[in-house]
Amino acid sequence: MIHELDLVILARDIDEHGLKRGDVGTAVHCYEDGSAFEVEFTTAEGKTIAVLTLPSCDVQPMQGEQILHVRGLASA
Repeated sequence: MIHELDLVILARDIDEHGLKRGDVGTAVHCYEDGSAFEVEFTTAEGKTIAVLTLPSCDVQPMQGEQILHVRGLASA
């Protein structure tokens, strides 16, 4: 279950924002029925890349045994 301020993992590429499957975002709003989430994606410096409304199938909760990975942001 995903709650507000949880880290989530993107399940698919979103090319128009330069986001790739596996990128980490923060759930900033959870819709009451759990069908969608507002997710903010930021750079390591805290610059917002995008805030997107994503259906639950496009994100998954971060699990404790997962490892973070860093990549450069390609121009959108």
